Amino acid sequence: MKRLIVITLILLAATVSITVLYFKNLSPPGVRNNQVMHSIPDNAVAVFEYNNEKGFYDIFKGNTLLKAVAGQEKLNDLDTLRKLLLSSSLSDLFFSGQNVFISVHPTDADNLSLLVTTTASKGFEPDAFAKIATQSQGALSVATVHNAVGTVYDILVKAINKHFYIIKKEDNIFEGSFSKALIDQTILYKSDRGKNVFVPLPDQQNSNSLANLYINYGQLSPMFEQLFKNKNTDIFKSFRLLPAVAALSLNFKNDALMFNGLTTLNSHTYSYLNLFANQQPVVNHLKDIFPATTAYSINFAVSDPQKFFTDLAQWHIKAGINKEKDALFAKIRQETGMFLKTEFEHLLSNEFAVVTTRYQEKFAIVSVKDGSKLLPLMTNISTMTADNIGQFNYEKLPFLLLGDAFSIFRKPYFMIIDNYLVLAATTSELKSYTDTYINRKFISKTDQYNQFDGLLAERSNVAYFINFKNSQQILKRDLKDSFYDAFENNQPGWRNFYGAAYQFTASDKNFYTNFCMRLNNVDTLTAKK
Repeated sequence: MKRLIVITLILLAATVSITVLYFKNLSPPGVRNNQVMHSIPDNAVAVFEYNNEKGFYDIFKGNTLLKAVAGQEKLNDLDTLRKLLLSSSLSDLFFSGQNVFISVHPTDADNLSLLVTTTASKGFEPDAFAKIATQSQGALSVATVHNAVGTVYDILVKAINKHFYIIKKEDNIFEGSFSKALIDQTILYKSDRGKNVFVPLPDQQNSNSLANLYINYGQLSPMFEQLFKNKNTDIFKSFRLLPAVAALSLNFKNDALMFNGLTTLNSHTYSYLNLFANQQPVVNHLKDIFPATTAYSINFAVSDPQKFFTDLAQWHIKAGINKEKDALFAKIRQETGMFLKTEFEHLLSNEFAVVTTRYQEKFAIVSVKDGSKLLPLMTNISTMTADNIGQFNYEKLPFLLLGDAFSIFRKPYFMIIDNYLVLAATTSELKSYTDTYINRKFISKTDQYNQFDGLLAERSNVAYFINFKNSQQILKRDLKDSFYDAFENNQPGWRNFYGAAYQFTASDKNFYTNFCMRLNNVDTLTAKK
């Protein structure tokens, strides 16, 4: 009996040891991805993830989508490196099937640099780089540089005459870049293990996805400072101020990049867009009356306007402007006898937008329940310059009534056309929009826009749209010369795209997110007859 107990205990101990050893060596995809993403410096604005397998490269072979976004030169450089380094007979065994992360980082120079991060399976040693170079028949040369903070493998890719720098981190993680400055920064980077800058997709969603895109909204502003000489550009501004991260999956189409997933809000900080996370999705109609000359726009939709105004009041308190707001509305009450804020809130419908045209006109378009009831309110707080156009007598009203996105309209002119309140900086802009409205010169009347719009979600709470052709002169004015030159001359490049859209749909106090970029049709835009 004692012998049986001893044998049982031995078998039990062996089983436990094998089980522990098995799970110790098992590397679940989600856990592994989390470790890899922790090693990426937290100034990354975006990370593109895919699996290093032949099927992925075959899908995009001959397709211009990724070349147009990343730039043909950068993509060709990475592809040359992949073929010589990762696909060699010595390295393919260790890197094939591993997830690859390509992250975008601002640098000190007027440039955006790419960092490639991946893992090697057990058994791969960095010394193998020298053996790979030997087998490359002179296409690669490797120099090992030891310094105080680590070892850098300096690989000269002779076909493109560029150096690619590689470092090894713990857990067999390898990171490399054509930028020496970025690799030096990566060597010194120590991640906070308790802090997740990017949230990896769940295992099942990741395994079913062709590729993923992670976005750190907090790093959009530093990136825009690299891109734009106009530091006050309003392009994508509301999103740049959002404390959040996104994890999106790629839906493949031959003529469009489409990602969808979740934007997770930071619960400790707050921005204007947070107000819309407490709403329900709304069918977007206001976009149907945007001008055909629209360069870019941002459309807001609320299912419960009163809830929005309650949340906006709390946002004003947090922003420290509540006293200023109360003082202004008290002054309006004293001078006009109106409770403007209360009466305006009762008349607001559920959509409002800011539109910029190719001629750099800016319109605020606000959907209201009854334009005829709003007109006397607007007239009482304005100086009328025509029968249907007046200028507000008070500054910052659009900002205080509707929030941060309307701060550019400090003391605007207004008109009411049907059930829409339209604001602009000049009377000529309002007359321009009147012509657009009466003659139905809407972007929704163009074939290519409707093809693009057909790829988007019907319901959302925040929707950003940019038409690259209509935005070209604005980009020429505001982008730094090197970036505008790339926009104008890269072939394929961003000019090959008709437009891009970014949509937020409220979901459990976060945002379900759609991102779409569609290539131009072969033919130019044609208006419907």
